[in-house]
Amino acid sequence: MSQEQAHSSQSLSDKRISDAELMGNFDHGLTLALSKGRILKETLPLLAEAGVELLEDPDKSRKLIFPTTHPQVRILILRASDVPTYVENGAADFGVAGKDVLMEYGSENVYEPLDLQIAKCKLMTAGKVGMQKPQGRLRIATKYVNLTRQFYASRGEQVDVIKLYGSMELAPLVGLGHYIVDVVDTGNTLRANGLEPLEEICQVSSRLIVNKASFKRKQALLNPILTQLEEAVQSRNP
Repeated sequence: MSQEQAHSSQSLSDKRISDAELMGNFDHGLTLALSKGRILKETLPLLAEAGVELLEDPDKSRKLIFPTTHPQVRILILRASDVPTYVENGAADFGVAGKDVLMEYGSENVYEPLDLQIAKCKLMTAGKVGMQKPQGRLRIATKYVNLTRQFYASRGEQVDVIKLYGSMELAPLVGLGHYIVDVVDTGNTLRANGLEPLEEICQVSSRLIVNKASFKRKQALLNPILTQLEEAVQSRNP
């Protein structure tokens, strides 16, 4: 952050959001939707470049709405799969979501102006190490039901998709499914459970998404933040 941006950020931080504003109607400002975990951790340094920093640690609080150093920006902490829904329906003006989530649940009704180049991983199939492909119809355990069906349909294969919400690695071990479809970063969790990555479905990174109405109506507030985020991404990915 430049000296000028730092001075501006300090001036803004002197105008803290009141509790009444934070929890009530925030139409005069911007609501940003994030999810806990890796996306939050890797988004915060980029936001800091745009003068937006959390005033509280979400990991040490049961709150779901947080003030920031920017008097016109508040942050919602949501489940990752809910971020696009909040943005699409205008409960949040913008947000950060993984491309896997956007592809699974659809992102036609939001703008996706920026690839933040963070939380990178791959969506892959995986199975038990050395396992021969079974004959007949495959059973695939995953939380990515739509992407899984699309992937196997593109290969002319019909499969039974079993919807899970977590601990996908268990499915092949206990006979629930032949394979799984999940995001893979280092692959350590797969190896620790006797599985191996098999086929790549797509590359995944986190994207900035913006509500379509907010993009038009709140340009004066949004544009400086979007510009600074883009500059921060470019400086980290020359």
